[in-house]
Amino acid sequence: MSISLTSHRPGLAAALKLGAIFLFVIMSGIIKASSQEVPPGQAVFFRSFFAIPVILTWLAARGELRQGLITQKPTLHVVRGVIGTTTMALTFTGLGLLPLPEVTAIGFAAPIFTVILAAIVLGERIRLIRVSAVLIGLCGVIIMLWPRLTGVNNLGDGATLGALLLLGATFLRSVIQIHVRQMVATEHTAAIVFYFSVTASVVALLTVPLGWAIPAFEWVMPSNQMIGMLIGAGCLGGLAQILITSSYRFAGAAMLAPYDYSSMLFAILVGYLWFGELPTLIMLSGA
Repeated sequence: MSISLTSHRPGLAAALKLGAIFLFVIMSGIIKASSQEVPPGQAVFFRSFFAIPVILTWLAARGELRQGLITQKPTLHVVRGVIGTTTMALTFTGLGLLPLPEVTAIGFAAPIFTVILAAIVLGERIRLIRVSAVLIGLCGVIIMLWPRLTGVNNLGDGATLGALLLLGATFLRSVIQIHVRQMVATEHTAAIVFYFSVTASVVALLTVPLGWAIPAFEWVMPSNQMIGMLIGAGCLGGLAQILITSSYRFAGAAMLAPYDYSSMLFAILVGYLWFGELPTLIMLSGA
């Protein structure tokens, strides 16, 4: 089900979208800060589980709680949750290995993969101007990744491994977008948002036994400060989802799409102030 405009208020829509993007960047900063202490599966659990109360409160306030709990095709939500959880785990691992601005820049490849998959899976026609944009975008991705992927024979290099993981996460994110396009034909937007958090929480819990065999995935008892930060990451993620959904009630997708690139500015600011990271010239050129 698509989101219909309640009124055309582009200023409010832009403010909501920018607020959501900023919250997502802050959330990523928290996950990055926790990466040395908390395994990816545990971070995914906090990010997903503690978004649920925020989402439920929002649905109840809007009178959409019933729609958010009803689904016609639960299998679609399970598939969405598994792919989404894998994507988050790869992204969270990459956050611990690469600077925040670089992680954000690699994520810009998602629309490129989405266009390609839309043509293959959904049969959408790709006109020449869109093909040209995809080719230019792919060149940008290669420029960003080239310094990292030239060390592909040495996966002990954390930066190389991080780049590969993020590239995989970016591809999966585009798969999710195609999957969601198919889901909206039968599923309410509120249900998609709610059941993703629920499914991701359950799938993340399944990584607990994985940690018994692989030490890197073993769940830990974080410090009180870290627990507070991780709970905050989940709440921020839930709130950001709400702000993005709300923004599309006041303006169309085409008008709001360019604001996605503000994430680069926020990532540079947060990366520098929080982690002392500065983007390289090559990374900026590719982005």
